[in-house]
Amino acid sequence: MTGLAILDVARDGIFVFLKVAGPLMLVALAVGLVVSLVQALTQIQEQTLIYVPKIVSVFAALLLMLPFMGDALAGYMTRIAARIAAGQ
Repeated sequence: MTGLAILDVARDGIFVFLKVAGPLMLVALAVGLVVSLVQALTQIQEQTLIYVPKIVSVFAALLLMLPFMGDALAGYMTRIAARIAAGQ
């Protein structure tokens, strides 16, 4: 396997990682921002208040995005297996 092929596999892996983890991170960011805004507006400064909505929303997003995530990971594994079978 040449250095160029290794870089190609690594770059593809990073893009798959961003496609899989990106939506969940954006959901967590948006929920954290909304909860922080509500805390600032109501002046409730409870530190543990942010965890429950964030966990529930990320879990719900995970359930909704699971088919897409599985498809992206399966496609990546198929491309890796094809490279291994081709001897690259």
